[in-house]
Amino acid sequence: MDTHLRSVLKAISYRVIGTFTTAGILWAITGKGGFAATVGVADTVIKIGIYILHERVWDNLRFGRISAPEYEI
Repeated sequence: MDTHLRSVLKAISYRVIGTFTTAGILWAITGKGGFAATVGVADTVIKIGIYILHERVWDNLRFGRISAPEYEI
């Protein structure tokens, strides 16, 4: 299981890529850099929280996990 810090850092690194993608697309479409940056930042803040929640939920689900043996030799 990941620590909370690891989940946060993974979310941030992923969202940095997403921010530049979102802002780049909006800038290309609208030509408005300020608007694109504002939407990119808002998108990032919201999605970091959603990603962390998503990671925490999946860490608590048993679905698809293989249990470790009770002992090993």
